[in-house]
Amino acid sequence: MATLKTNTLTGTSTAGSIAVTGEGNSTTTNLQQGLCKAWIFFDGDETSISGADSFNESSLTDHATGDYTFTITNAMANTNYSYSTSVLCEDNAPRGPKALGLRVDGSDNATTNTTTARRFECLTGARDGADGAAQDTQNGSIQYHGDLA
Repeated sequence: MATLKTNTLTGTSTAGSIAVTGEGNSTTTNLQQGLCKAWIFFDGDETSISGADSFNESSLTDHATGDYTFTITNAMANTNYSYSTSVLCEDNAPRGPKALGLRVDGSDNATTNTTTARRFECLTGARDGADGAAQDTQNGSIQYHGDLA
């Protein structure tokens, strides 16, 4: 078995594009398109927000209970990038469905994201006859996919 060691990979026909043959040798995937462009694992407890580990994230802002803005170091190419999130309930916090999603500005409209920042709100779902509400999260993670500028 041979070992390939390199510091830079460049496509032969297009410098920023490398196709990788998928399983079964029947499809190809663009390597750059498939990479996660930014991610963060954070603690958004009641007292402060802090990033435990991250890639391409420059800052975190805690606006209020469960209301956070995450700023990306290297800008995305446009505002149509994809993201996925996950959260964990705090110790002794009310249990129920919980989600980290786009921040709603008090109406039915989500706040506008930019190529370098996205605002999220952590909400717990209705449970046991109680309405859902914003809630800080003990641990959360966000991953961004799309094209960098």
